[in-house]
Amino acid sequence: MKVKDVMTQSAVCCTAGTNVGEAVELMWVHNCGMLPVTGTGGKLEGIVTDRDISIALGTRNRLAGELTVGEIATKNVVTCKPEDEIHEALQTMAKKQVRRLPVVNEQGVPQGILSMDDIITHGDLNKWQGCRELSAEEIVRALKRLYGQRKPAVRSHAAGT
Repeated sequence: MKVKDVMTQSAVCCTAGTNVGEAVELMWVHNCGMLPVTGTGGKLEGIVTDRDISIALGTRNRLAGELTVGEIATKNVVTCKPEDEIHEALQTMAKKQVRRLPVVNEQGVPQGILSMDDIITHGDLNKWQGCRELSAEEIVRALKRLYGQRKPAVRSHAAGT
């Protein structure tokens, strides 16, 4: 099974110059929790998640309309391609502990999003002839790695540091 068989088509994107308030509205209207951030030629430059936005608004003394996506977006993004095997993408998600992967073409332009929801929805369906189905056991193993216990990075706020 290929990523293109499972992914959510046509990702809703924003640019680094999009203000955070506009990004929140895009997520709300399109019912998504992540936006690919695109630049010149529509190429992927980063991603911004609902969590990134929540943390930024909770830790900075700025309004959503004054803060740009480029200031808070993750720049080092893990991606996959439409022709990748779904098993490889699932392993990447588990290893990198991410719930969503932007799907990009050879030029780096977003084509869609592969989420854990997409994978769970298509698990154990045997409708793709010639492809090994994605088993429930494989999905559960990946979920255990993905959601395994992680401790948040803690910054010291001690005087003089």
